[in-house]
Amino acid sequence: MNSATVRNLLVRGMLAGLGAGVLALVVAYFLGEPNVDSAIGFEESHTPAHHHEVELVSRSLQSTAGLATGVLVYGVAFGGIAALAYCFALGRVGRFGPRATALLLSGAALLTVDVVPFLKYPANPPAVGDHDTIAQRTTLYFLMMVLGVLVAVAAVIVGKRLTPRLGAWHATVVAVVGFVAVIGLAYGFLPAVNEVPGDFPATLLWRFRLSSLALQVTMWAAFGLGFGELAERLLNPRPATVSAGTTPAAAPN
Repeated sequence: MNSATVRNLLVRGMLAGLGAGVLALVVAYFLGEPNVDSAIGFEESHTPAHHHEVELVSRSLQSTAGLATGVLVYGVAFGGIAALAYCFALGRVGRFGPRATALLLSGAALLTVDVVPFLKYPANPPAVGDHDTIAQRTTLYFLMMVLGVLVAVAAVIVGKRLTPRLGAWHATVVAVVGFVAVIGLAYGFLPAVNEVPGDFPATLLWRFRLSSLALQVTMWAAFGLGFGELAERLLNPRPATVSAGTTPAAAPN
């Protein structure tokens, strides 16, 4: 793949990420923000009046401009990274076309970047978690995310190498089982984090975590569909059609 094609795919990936970010922003605003407000209300009701801190940024600004900036920047950044990964994966992970490869890559990104760390260290709303352990929890989350990506890449390589001997189906099964086994071992060895207060509403916690996961599913599904269509049009352009009532130019003798 030449540099011009890579550059064009990178631009399209960032545009697709921006569009996916807009849809994810809608999900975050209508599903996630009400749960955040409820969690903040719970925290304030359990904090003595003289311990309330002065907000440097108002809650209304956080839930509008701040939220939009964070989600859209996230979408553009990950869209560009995913586009570069797409350039490497196209034609190397099987006989998939541009659209199918984009959807496959988006599904893999959702699994490794979001679902794998989420199952071990799920997102928590305000009022959940100790301020003194933020650095530790962030490190563990990103460690789980990096591990998920590396193990997924290793599983693909193993599957490709086993295909000539075992066939595509059995090689895929071995790769998937190996991926699940390694991730399961990581879940067992990495420390657990359980800082949810005993009186925190379980329903609110569940809704917040579901909305967080819904945001990521929306982001990657929209990116896969949008970027797949843009990549298809770039890599497999449709031939120009001849208008009705016209005849093609005669070839020179």
